[in-house]
Amino acid sequence: MLNKITQMIFGDRDEREAKKMQPRISEINTVYESLESLSDIEIRNRIQEIKKEIQDNLTPLEDELEDLSEKYQTEADENKKIYLGNKIDSLSKNLKEQTQSTLDENLAEVFAIVKDTCRRLVGYEYDIRGESETWFMIPFDVQLIGAMVLHEGKITEMATGEGKTLVATLPLFLNALLGRGVHLITVNDYLAQRDAEWMTPIFEFHGLTVGCNIGGMSSEEKKESYQCDITYGTNSEFGFDYLRDNMAVSEKRLVQRKLQYSIVDEVDSVLIDEARTPLIISGPVQESKNFFKELRPVILQLFNAQSVIVNRYISDIRIELKQEEYDGDIVGKLLLLVKRAAPKNVSFIKLMKEGELKKLVTDFEGYYLRDKK
Repeated sequence: MLNKITQMIFGDRDEREAKKMQPRISEINTVYESLESLSDIEIRNRIQEIKKEIQDNLTPLEDELEDLSEKYQTEADENKKIYLGNKIDSLSKNLKEQTQSTLDENLAEVFAIVKDTCRRLVGYEYDIRGESETWFMIPFDVQLIGAMVLHEGKITEMATGEGKTLVATLPLFLNALLGRGVHLITVNDYLAQRDAEWMTPIFEFHGLTVGCNIGGMSSEEKKESYQCDITYGTNSEFGFDYLRDNMAVSEKRLVQRKLQYSIVDEVDSVLIDEARTPLIISGPVQESKNFFKELRPVILQLFNAQSVIVNRYISDIRIELKQEEYDGDIVGKLLLLVKRAAPKNVSFIKLMKEGELKKLVTDFEGYYLRDKK
């Protein structure tokens, strides 16, 4: 009873948080209204000015931290190494705090510019997964609130249709101005590619680059994707790239940059429903039982049987493709089966070099994942 009375008077926690953000929302909208009279070039130039101001403000600390890290790696004296380690920890904390403070100072103007960019893009026609799309979105206040919550590193729950894909672009854009790379982590390749293509016009308008990190990419392709300002990808790819980088024998084999900022889409699914996988990878082994020799013949037999099936699928695909008008449903389904069974198959990789077939298998995968078929 007391809780109900308290909620009636003060509102629930979410309402109170939203009210706290209202002055900032008003500030964003005030700046947004003032931007309408500016040209596209003036808007772009202002973003470049903000980007330079942010990076210039943080560069001295970053340079000092890099210098200390190099000294730490080469220092032989244990006491001096402990001293340098403590200094690095303290400086890293200061850099993190100053980074957050600098971004917060620029949040209202940057969010307003992103909102204004969306307004300027209305009516712009482009392709998403091979389908024609016309831009129509401009963030509402509720989406600005969601974006501020994400920037603070908190969880925001949004109903279907409230535009969470658009919401994520605002904190991604702001944090990308640091020049260190930011990530949008989602649950499957289809969503990663779709969202990247869908939101790219906002980022490209201001010269920010967008990459996509999905299964089947080479190390060079992954490295190129991670060098982009904003990288969309799946939780499994980001996770295993991190593990592979930790096992790399040389710096040349690293694909990721230093981790800076990420947003996790479908966070309940990624961190709760599917959380067993990382636990299995990182969990301690209770007892060592080596059955490798006993299991090897069985595994080899299964592998060979699977290879035979995959080669048969490849053969069926080639036969179908020779038809004057091949059946896209048959080819798409067979390609998806091969991708799931043997993504490194040489014949499959060659087929994937054809843009039409690559799009076909991606669309089929998205269809089955979306409808849980």
